[in-house]
Amino acid sequence: MHTYSFENLNEQMQPGRVYRRDMLLDFSKAVDRDLNALVKKGCVLKLAGGLYYKPAKSDFGILPPKDFDLVRCFLRDNDFLLYSWHYYNSLGVGLTQLYNRVVVLNYKRIGIFKFGNKEFEFRRPNHGFPSELTREYLLVDLVNNLNELAEDVSLVAQKIKNNLHQFDTKKVFLIAKKYGKVRTKHFFEELEKLYVSSPVN
Repeated sequence: MHTYSFENLNEQMQPGRVYRRDMLLDFSKAVDRDLNALVKKGCVLKLAGGLYYKPAKSDFGILPPKDFDLVRCFLRDNDFLLYSWHYYNSLGVGLTQLYNRVVVLNYKRIGIFKFGNKEFEFRRPNHGFPSELTREYLLVDLVNNLNELAEDVSLVAQKIKNNLHQFDTKKVFLIAKKYGKVRTKHFFEELEKLYVSSPVN
């Protein structure tokens, strides 16, 4: 029985994994033709130009690619911080809106990219970003982006002041100095002065 080259490529691709086109060159002599054939047959999903996903399946249907794996493949490295603005709502500082924006802090790309049916906003902050996401960093990042949120800015700022004792304040102030925008630095510098003069236990 004749075996088509796209079938060979399909066997080499692992379910649940995201691939760049150039990662598959060793598995096919006509990679574009074979990928197109697999996409037409529904064996592979095209997420964007040059970016493909071999679907993993569960009892409930096709599983979407993991955000981290997708972004790592797109950027070709692990040096990024991936999170959603809806995480801000877990900080207990009075946010009331729902946010679906997925943000990727990185050093390579800027802009909104759509992979499949999901959008990611890639940002390259001048002030850099940490290697892991913490509640303290999220609080500082919230203030960095406060003017972009559909919230009452003054009310959220007051909530942060009232609830700052629920965070590791030393970490918050250090993170603000390192990663905060100018306005954010000033905001937390004023709070730090209050804590130094009248510390909260």
